[in-house]
Amino acid sequence: MDKTAEQDVLRMDSIDLDACRALLARHDLDLKVVATGTAIPGSYWGDPEAGIIGSTVHVRDDTPVHSMLHEACHLIVLPAGQRAHVHTNATDSIDEEDAACYLQIVLADSLPGVGHDRLMADMDAWGYSFRLGSTRAWFERDADNARNWLQGRNLLREDVAAA
Repeated sequence: MDKTAEQDVLRMDSIDLDACRALLARHDLDLKVVATGTAIPGSYWGDPEAGIIGSTVHVRDDTPVHSMLHEACHLIVLPAGQRAHVHTNATDSIDEEDAACYLQIVLADSLPGVGHDRLMADMDAWGYSFRLGSTRAWFERDADNARNWLQGRNLLREDVAAA
């Protein structure tokens, strides 16, 4: 991963935390911001990546927005009853991973100053890997399985995705 590109991704300290909290609350999730320099609880990849424990997404001011959305989407795609058992790793399911990637792009449009274009650019800069070479190419031409999976669970309804 290019260190300059990694530094240029949108971070939590650059966006409206109240908008993030409201978005997560619509999905019965909480956002907890931990102090600068503090280890992020439940982070699978380690700091500064977001962490998940139960129905809470943990971030710091330097956490990339794409990471917060990705981990939140892992919880969103899980049945509510399974969330309580999550600590650090939500799933090993490829279908759920693809669904989380797709949904994070959709939900980025719900956050002022973020949007799907910026999120996809940040995902590419951070090193997300898709077989067509970019997040946008995957999202637009290769994500039918993720979109169908989400639609089959009513997670791409107009009122859910665009709210």
